[in-house]
Amino acid sequence: MKLKTFILTLMFVLFAGHVFAERLTVKSSVANVRSGPGKDYEILWKVEQYHPLEVLTKSDQWVQFRDFEGDIGWIHQSLVASIPAVITRSDKCNVREGPSTKFGIQFTVERGIPFKVLKRQGKWLQVIHHADKRPGWIHKSLVW
Repeated sequence: MKLKTFILTLMFVLFAGHVFAERLTVKSSVANVRSGPGKDYEILWKVEQYHPLEVLTKSDQWVQFRDFEGDIGWIHQSLVASIPAVITRSDKCNVREGPSTKFGIQFTVERGIPFKVLKRQGKWLQVIHHADKRPGWIHKSLVW
């Protein structure tokens, strides 16, 4: 009986840790992603404002994260904040005038476009991109 309780407890802890992983968002216009926790580490790629990140660990002033593609990198904590954000994960995502497919399409974006979330309504998110200041609505099945 004790083994069963231990296994159930372990499964809960592992599952809960994954479900409640901390998410941060890039707050600067562009940020460097590095291979390690420091400015001396190689720049792997750059991310733009509102790019959401899943925190894996923290080391001093650095955050190790996983992005929507499963890539892992490090970013300085001064470049991120707790801002609600999403990123498109489909090749073609329609951003609409309202929270339903009955509303017209304002514009279409490809995979990997980050947005700040302004409001939630059912399965729809009102979003805004840092470059295009027009708010629009996107279905949450299209984003991470």
